[in-house]
Amino acid sequence: MRLPGPDNGLHVCPKLSICRHHMPLSGQGRYRGAFRQGHWHRPEVREPAKRQAGMKALLQRVSQASVVIAGDTVGRIGQGLLVLVCAERGDTEAEAARLLAKILKLRIFADEAGKMNRSVQDLDGQGGRGGLLVVSQFTLAADVSGGNRPSFTGAAAPDVGRRLYDCFVAQALAAHGPVQTGRFGADMQVHLVNDGPVTIALRIDPPG
Repeated sequence: MRLPGPDNGLHVCPKLSICRHHMPLSGQGRYRGAFRQGHWHRPEVREPAKRQAGMKALLQRVSQASVVIAGDTVGRIGQGLLVLVCAERGDTEAEAARLLAKILKLRIFADEAGKMNRSVQDLDGQGGRGGLLVVSQFTLAADVSGGNRPSFTGAAAPDVGRRLYDCFVAQALAAHGPVQTGRFGADMQVHLVNDGPVTIALRIDPPG
């Protein structure tokens, strides 16, 4: 089947949109009523949605956790939160601050009634603070939509990721106190006892 077009005197509509007369291609590749009123309307072309940056964290409520590098334990906590942190492209110190504020206020520890009603800053209802073990984790930016091998192009560049990780840790030390860390970019073995289990993913999107 020959499609109408400029070579036979018919006008091809230049607009990349579908008018009310347009019918899309059928499953067999044939056009169904696409040509109307002397115009051939091309199918709509949609631009892929631009990916929004957003600083991510994966929280695990733990009874204990530690980080080991080359056989040495570099960070250890008892009851508290293991926090895996990932900066994505476009993230700034503002997202790091908002992410920390959310984590410190999140009520995921049990009260006397067994309900999730207390934060890591008030484990016992009297201001007792749990530990934070903060570990950099760029693989949280993994994108597997294009195949079986994950892409990490959404992660912040290493120098930016290190700066934002250091910023997050510094703010946590100032606001919370009992903070331990891994080592940015190192090959780490993370040991933990997940209490519950309770695992929560967080993402802080940029304003607007």
